[in-house]
Amino acid sequence: MLIIIIMCIGILAGRFVFPQKYKNKNEILQMICTTLLIFSMGVMLGKRENFFADLASLGFKSFLFFVIPTGMSLFLTYFLTERFMKKEERQKENKNTDRAEAE
Repeated sequence: MLIIIIMCIGILAGRFVFPQKYKNKNEILQMICTTLLIFSMGVMLGKRENFFADLASLGFKSFLFFVIPTGMSLFLTYFLTERFMKKEERQKENKNTDRAEAE
């Protein structure tokens, strides 16, 4: 929860406080920090004694964390697209035919 709060504060600071002229420097700083974070996570994983033994169980859990949200996202996107986008297309077609008939 603390991480989400800190991220929200950062978003608000970037939107309302941080000057636009420092945008390029901020992007470079973000890239450096992200690279450092990934490197330190790799070091922490590499220090584990049972890393390869844990990798199999972590791999399956990670796979589930990938498959379930991805599947639900695809399902919801398809459902919502069919529900709302088709309706909008039909309304546009009706407006276009009404305009053509009026002319």
